[in-house]
Amino acid sequence: MDNLKIGELAGRADCPVETIRYYEKEALLPEPTRSQANYRLYGERHVERLQFIRHCRSLDMTLDEVRELLRLRDAPEQNCGEVNALLDKHIGHVAQRIEQLKGLQQQLHLLRAQCDTDQPARDCGILQGLANMPDDARPANLGSHGGGCH
Repeated sequence: MDNLKIGELAGRADCPVETIRYYEKEALLPEPTRSQANYRLYGERHVERLQFIRHCRSLDMTLDEVRELLRLRDAPEQNCGEVNALLDKHIGHVAQRIEQLKGLQQQLHLLRAQCDTDQPARDCGILQGLANMPDDARPANLGSHGGGCH
């Protein structure tokens, strides 16, 4: 029975209302029914799907990955080989990101070593190092592997 308003759905899924609207716009959530007063009304299928999406996102999956998993989930008779392949690819992205983060950590330690005393900011080795960092020494963009923000 569809009788949850958007705020109630948000509470059940521990998710901001704006996120629910965004997922609707992205067609990750099915359209809700409408009340006579034109309020969106959600049901258990929305709660379950939203929780599934949130679990995927907590694993740093992109919206495209989530969309693909939902497509596969909505076809329960299909073989799950595509799910395995998607997860294997995501694991590779995570491993790559870990390596990038290790490099970033090393750069931060090197930068931190440039200033180990309290002194005027004009003499701070960290600030000077940041201002004069050559392009080839800058860390790679560590954003999402999908090219967008999470």
